[in-house]
Amino acid sequence: MATTTALFSSMMDDLRQTIGLNRDALAAALRKSPNLAYQKVNELAVFTGSRYGVDLQLHFPVAGKISDVDAYGMENVGIVIDKFRRTFPVRREIVKQKAVELLGSDARPQDAYMYEGKEGVKVIMASSGERIEVLPGSVHFWCRIDEKVRSYGDWLMQNVYFPG
Repeated sequence: MATTTALFSSMMDDLRQTIGLNRDALAAALRKSPNLAYQKVNELAVFTGSRYGVDLQLHFPVAGKISDVDAYGMENVGIVIDKFRRTFPVRREIVKQKAVELLGSDARPQDAYMYEGKEGVKVIMASSGERIEVLPGSVHFWCRIDEKVRSYGDWLMQNVYFPG
């Protein structure tokens, strides 16, 4: 497993490489059925995530996005680390502060999913409406994963999900 300082980046690079190696098979599956392509790409995501001790998932909230094989693993990625964890190991304010620091002034972090002793943070990108949902046991990137997002993902892995 990669060091936690760049765990998210390593996982995303690994996922993109795995998808690239299977691009032709994914394209063939897509020609047969979008559902088959969805199933196949998520098998690759689960395989990749298992090497990092997480449940890695790709989502396609806009149905037409499944047709863009070259974008697989570049957006709409969910990572479940511990689905039973209810609170952050660091103060929630730090999670929000780091979002602005690493993602820039476009990031609008806010408290979210605060019920039944659970906590969470939603970071909305003001210019695009894209978002990152940061929960104590998982993170969901409903956005394009660029260098700023990778930096925030790496920080989360090192300080929230795999601290110490």
